[in-house]
Amino acid sequence: MSALTVRLPNSVHQKIKELAERDDISVNQFIASAAAEKLASVLTLDYLKSEAAKGQRADFEHFLGLAPDVPPPAGDEPA
Repeated sequence: MSALTVRLPNSVHQKIKELAERDDISVNQFIASAAAEKLASVLTLDYLKSEAAKGQRADFEHFLGLAPDVPPPAGDEPA
C-alpha cells in the first residue's frame, strides 16, 4: 500500500469527514473507496467505448431485420 498526500478545500474535507463518520469508516477508507469507484467508472466507460467501436452497422441492420414487425403488446405502446 502507498501513501499519498492530497490537498482538499476545507469544505470538501469537512464533508468527507462527516460522510465517513456517518458510514462508520475512516476518512482514508472513504477516499480509497471513492477513488476505486471512479477508477471502475472510467475503466467501464473505456471498455464500452472499445466494444462499441467494434460494432458494424451491417451487423446491426441484419439482426434488426430478424426482429418481427408486429405492434407492441397492449399497454406497451410508446407514449
